[in-house]
Amino acid sequence: MNADTNQDFLNSEETHAIIGCSFEVLNEIGHGLHEKIYENALVVEFGQRGIPYIQQPEYDVEYKTVQVGKYVPDLITHQKIVVDTKTIEKITEHERGKMLNYLKITGLKIGLIINFKHAKLEWLSVARK
Repeated sequence: MNADTNQDFLNSEETHAIIGCSFEVLNEIGHGLHEKIYENALVVEFGQRGIPYIQQPEYDVEYKTVQVGKYVPDLITHQKIVVDTKTIEKITEHERGKMLNYLKITGLKIGLIINFKHAKLEWLSVARK
């Protein structure tokens, strides 16, 4: 699924850079490993390409103004994109819905789910209004 809910986001320079890094990681280490390996490999690739990122920042999750937990995304790039690495059979509406929640929690508007499960890279971009 190389789908998108916001055409401007799909064509953005930042999105292309993240997906390009993801292809490089997949080509170098292969598919089907643990998600954390791909997250860490993306960090290396982002560093080599000068892409700004934060790995696993913490965000408070509140319910009726009471903090009830923390959300820790895999990566935030360019101070505006949540990047979620996956090794699942297929990206579905379930993952899309989760990303919309992540965007709400972080206050960001753009998310990218990247699936390294198979030899062909799969990604889904999600935009929150």
